[in-house]
Amino acid sequence: MHPPPMEKLSTWVTTIWLLLLLFHAAEAEQDDVKRSLVNFLKKLSGNDTHIDRKLGWNATFDPCVHQNWTGVNCSATTNSIKSIVLEGLGLTGSIDAGLLCKARSLSVLSLRDNALSGELPADISNCSQLTHLYVGGNRFSGSLPSSLELLNNLKRLNISYNSFSGELPDFSKISGLLTFLAQNNSLTGTIPAFHFTNLVSFNVSYNSLRGPVPENGGLFGVESFTGNPGLCGKPLPIACPPSPSPSPSLSTEEKGDSKKSIGDKTIMLSGYIALAVVFLLFLSYKVIFFLYKKQQQKKKSEEMKGSTGGDEKVGSDEKVGSDDNSKPPSKSRSEYSLPPSGEQSAHTASTSLVVLKDSASKKELRFEDLLKAPAELMGRGRFGSLYKVMLQDGSALAVKRIKDLSISVEDFKRRMERISRVNHLNVLPAVAFYCSMQEKLVVYDYQKNGSLFKLLQGGGGEQNHNFGWSSRLNMATAIAEGLSFMHEELHEEGIAHGNFKSSNILFTANMDPCISEYGLTSPPSVVAAAADHLLFSSSSSRSAGNSTSAAAPFKSDVRSFGLVLLELLTGKAAHSDGSDLARWVQSVVREEWTVEVFDKRLLADGASEEGVVRLLQVALKCVNSAADACPTMREVAGMVNSVKEEEEERSIVSEEG
Repeated sequence: MHPPPMEKLSTWVTTIWLLLLLFHAAEAEQDDVKRSLVNFLKKLSGNDTHIDRKLGWNATFDPCVHQNWTGVNCSATTNSIKSIVLEGLGLTGSIDAGLLCKARSLSVLSLRDNALSGELPADISNCSQLTHLYVGGNRFSGSLPSSLELLNNLKRLNISYNSFSGELPDFSKISGLLTFLAQNNSLTGTIPAFHFTNLVSFNVSYNSLRGPVPENGGLFGVESFTGNPGLCGKPLPIACPPSPSPSPSLSTEEKGDSKKSIGDKTIMLSGYIALAVVFLLFLSYKVIFFLYKKQQQKKKSEEMKGSTGGDEKVGSDEKVGSDDNSKPPSKSRSEYSLPPSGEQSAHTASTSLVVLKDSASKKELRFEDLLKAPAELMGRGRFGSLYKVMLQDGSALAVKRIKDLSISVEDFKRRMERISRVNHLNVLPAVAFYCSMQEKLVVYDYQKNGSLFKLLQGGGGEQNHNFGWSSRLNMATAIAEGLSFMHEELHEEGIAHGNFKSSNILFTANMDPCISEYGLTSPPSVVAAAADHLLFSSSSSRSAGNSTSAAAPFKSDVRSFGLVLLELLTGKAAHSDGSDLARWVQSVVREEWTVEVFDKRLLADGASEEGVVRLLQVALKCVNSAADACPTMREVAGMVNSVKEEEEERSIVSEEG
């Protein structure tokens, strides 16, 4: 049976009435939000009663439709307020969170660099969608409300340069927090447990915090904790005292004697330490002076030997790269010099070219072929020079002439043969090597597609335009796997890369990335790190120091890999030791404008902000980590691969959606 016409009409009228009621309620709620925000602004301004007019905050206009509310931005999809940014406007009032949080979709609030005062209200937690909260550079005081722990979506929190006091809340409940900046306040108590491995930037310097720096806090530098006299533990130079064992209670007089005794012992201990440091410095000076004299004598004897018919003198770098008009190298003087054929030295057996790569075309390669072939100087660095050599059969080789590698002929031979037995798709194998007392050369197949450095700096032609987010992420993953593999295979021998950088990442004919020049150098920081450890470690920790020194070259590679990641993400070059690039990235991240770090080509290519930020976190962990907190390349490779997998999943979901 069908309902009577009157009943049907009644149903329609009821439905329309309910819809109108809901629409009116929504409109009324929207009006309530606008009025609340106007009143919020008036409380922020303090004495400025006309602030709403100055900024165009008019409750009769919808900020998401007319877009005339200064500092207010809305979501294009939900047509709701997403961010309020009122920075540097000289606001002198306070925050009324009850009014603010009426805007339930609000995710970004930035009130930096004003003169706001009072406390941060506890009901700020009612703004449950907040992801970014910036109140740095004001005059806020009082304790931070524990309700901040309830902001589960919070990613960035900046309360720096205020007068906040009291203890920090437990932010470990906010697992997605990326930034916490609280420097230059009056905070007390201990540092709570943060998810330091997730953080991109962290700073609690210049407060009154005390106690040990939490585990993994060493992932950030000393500058993140300095200015807190009561803090101890890494990365700070002040070690934490051992936990006191319980002892019987002492009388007042005994306590006084005990304190005096401790003071005397401290003075004596300080004196012994000072004497030990002076002695070690003197001993180090004597050792360095002895080695220097020995080196000078060795140079002098070699020069005398060269002038009296011994090994021929090695020429200068400028005479190697020959052009089409250059003459063949003369027998009396050659850049790649060999001992005279008549000399019967102990090193005669080691002076021939050792072919490593099992290839029919290279099996007959001789040292003389390299000498006679035209050579072009491709580059010169602190560890030697690189030449492109054209053989008679038309094939091209890259010859690395190594400078100042203090290793014996036999050790170098063993080193090269060991490296040649470790093969990875993303590591360029050596074809051959030559070694004498004066000369060390390593030969590779020439890679005509150039290096990562050249590609990033605009010298890659068409490839440069196609080098987007997915290509860079794939490259980072491949190179991390290759370097990790080499570290694991050669860890026992202590053979790291030693000079890892973007110009040593080459492209094969198929544009696959490969690491070149593995193991040809030892980073100069290794010797310095070992010396520092000798001077400043106690005798009880020397055995641990041996393993630290052994790990130093591998940690240097990890830091260098972090710099390569920064180059991939920023598109900028890392000059010298890369400190300039690392400092620039850290300064931009510290100012909360992380998106400004990234190469514009990445974002134009559709890179997700979450993905590039996560890879940036990996890079900063590699670059910033204290020596004992430095991740291994295996750990780094896992982190990079994790970013890649998440990006692939996100891409699949977006395609299916």
